[in-house]
Amino acid sequence: MNRRKFKFFNSKEFEKRNTYTHPKISAQDKFKSHFNKDIRKERLNRLISKSSNTTAKTGNKIAVLQDGAETFNELFNAMEEAKKFIHVQYYILEKGDLFDKMLDLFQQKIKEGVEIRILYDSLGSYQLRGRPKKKFQDIGVKIHPIMPIRLKNLLFSLNFRNHRKIVVIDNKIAFTGGVNVSDKYIKRKNDLGKWKDTHLKLEGPIVNDLHMVFLKDYFFASKQEEFNITDYLFEQKSKGEIEAQVVAGGPDSKHPTIMQQYIGMMNQAKATVRIANPYFVPGEAFLQSLKITALEGVDITLLVPKKSDSKAAKFAMFSHFEELLKVGVKIYLREDFSHSKIMVVDDDLTSIGSGNFDIRSFELNYETNILIYNTEINKELTLEFDRICKNANEVTLERFQNRGLWLKFLEGLFKFFKPLI
Repeated sequence: MNRRKFKFFNSKEFEKRNTYTHPKISAQDKFKSHFNKDIRKERLNRLISKSSNTTAKTGNKIAVLQDGAETFNELFNAMEEAKKFIHVQYYILEKGDLFDKMLDLFQQKIKEGVEIRILYDSLGSYQLRGRPKKKFQDIGVKIHPIMPIRLKNLLFSLNFRNHRKIVVIDNKIAFTGGVNVSDKYIKRKNDLGKWKDTHLKLEGPIVNDLHMVFLKDYFFASKQEEFNITDYLFEQKSKGEIEAQVVAGGPDSKHPTIMQQYIGMMNQAKATVRIANPYFVPGEAFLQSLKITALEGVDITLLVPKKSDSKAAKFAMFSHFEELLKVGVKIYLREDFSHSKIMVVDDDLTSIGSGNFDIRSFELNYETNILIYNTEINKELTLEFDRICKNANEVTLERFQNRGLWLKFLEGLFKFFKPLI
């Protein structure tokens, strides 16, 4: 079921939600990027602007965080410096060492007068129910589930999830990407080993746009808790020279924003496309775009883990390999498990965020990506991508076609169910 065909919010709820768009603050015209000399970037900028209502901004400083240890080290250090507020949104908040450390830190910051708000997904953070959630409430954290699962509309509420990972601290520093709050990112918990993932630390004008995503979600989840938005969203100063754009979409968006972003990037490719994702199960529109781009002569490389935390997703993903290999797409299987969602196009377009290359991220989940128009960030990701590919196993068409009948059967079976995976 595609919720865009239904009026999930009534008109009054939409009106209230939209009051949290402050044009003078969120737009900040002086930081708007103008790609007059690069039609590729300008076309992408226009696409995302119309689909996600955010424009590309310059004046940003962005650090790429390559694993969980680095991400949480930067995150906790930034939280410790908070003076006014910490806003947190995760798909998964899971009990463990990181959870306990966050709880202790929040308790100390609340004693210092820092406001803390948490949003979590009811399904992804099912461990938060009961006593763990009450621990946050007891120390003064304002915490709310997004779209709680209800028996009266079980199929509806169960299917549409909030997959975003956002942290905003004093509206000065923000974090987003693919990393959840789970110990699997810092220690080995099963045969998948310690998970790899990619996250971003953001400073500059783009923080406002990302913070606006959180504030709107919080306004909705908290049943319109009243607060003065200008206390939390204010004009930014330039922190660097990186141009970037927030890409936020969900099932109540007018357009499938995440899918359009990925197809838009694909359509602008001149020489290379690199994709890293653990759940590469896209719909027909993206598959056709990818195959057309490959047939045009663009060098496309797909990097996925050999092992997966979801056998259903793995078999559904492998079901597309033969058709991709036949049009010239290179496919590599990495030995470690990576949860990253990355797309790198040519030498100047990079996407990092929460959006997978699957139907759920395209149509059913609330997602947030950061589209970066920068050669240095691109080069950093490209070098790391190519390094991993050199140590990975390349999938060849001949070898893949010789796989067993049982594997082919499982791939076909789970391909049928891929809209639900």
